[in-house]
Amino acid sequence: MTAQREILLVVHTGRADNRRVAEKVASCFAAAGVRLRVVDDEAPDLDPSCYTRVVPLGPDAAVGTELVFVLGGDGTLLRAAELAHPAGVPVLGVNLGRVGFLAEAESDALEETVRLVVEQGYLVEDRMTVDVTARLGDEVLADTWALNEASVEKSSRERILDVRIDVDGRPVSSFGCDGVLCATPTGSTAYAYSAGGPIVWPDVQAMLVVPSNAHAMFARPLAVSSRSVVGIEVDPDGQPAVLCCDGRRTFGIPPGARIEVRGGHQPIRLARLRDETFTERLVDKFDLPVHGWRSR
Repeated sequence: MTAQREILLVVHTGRADNRRVAEKVASCFAAAGVRLRVVDDEAPDLDPSCYTRVVPLGPDAAVGTELVFVLGGDGTLLRAAELAHPAGVPVLGVNLGRVGFLAEAESDALEETVRLVVEQGYLVEDRMTVDVTARLGDEVLADTWALNEASVEKSSRERILDVRIDVDGRPVSSFGCDGVLCATPTGSTAYAYSAGGPIVWPDVQAMLVVPSNAHAMFARPLAVSSRSVVGIEVDPDGQPAVLCCDGRRTFGIPPGARIEVRGGHQPIRLARLRDETFTERLVDKFDLPVHGWRSR
């Protein structure tokens, strides 16, 4: 007897339009015999027709599912990735936000997207993550991960954060700054891009180190191997910092602490519906002017 298929539905429930889309999606999946589960902090905002089961929010939320189906923008997809990561199941996003760089489909292709999921007409692409630890002496302050980036930032707007950067235990530079970002290729189009970092194609196994508003002559973005370990040491006589991963997990970092970032041991799995290159996605999402003087 074949086990019934089940999907975890994650929705940006703060918008009425999104909740209506969730009802439509649930109806399509139910007609195909696919069960939907939701997490307990979203269930009260959704019509009961949207799910057959409610599970606790936590690392086991997606265990036993086929994939995590996301309705929202990139922030919602990052929240869904937090649930999918422990279970090792793929994430598929339908963009109901603005740019939606991580999403695989737009809202106008909703019915086709559900159909392809029902028919299992999708591929799975692994995306690099980073593992992040923060310590003060022998005390572990944080042990976490990120899909987009880990940022170490000043905790007070009026102060400067003094840090020293090293790669594989070798010092590179020290400076005062607003913060330092360690980003994956996936995150190169997010916070790191806004801070002046380069765009990196997803199949490049590298980490970006991007200083934010550094007071230094040498504070350019660096691209290092995914096998390297990037160390960020907070000046013991300076100001405290904040470690934030994907804008989701935040930790206070005292003076004298050390943060280490390295290539993650477990990737995030993204479901893909189209045989589309990253170049095409980049041009489409940023509306890049590819027709210029050459076409005159």
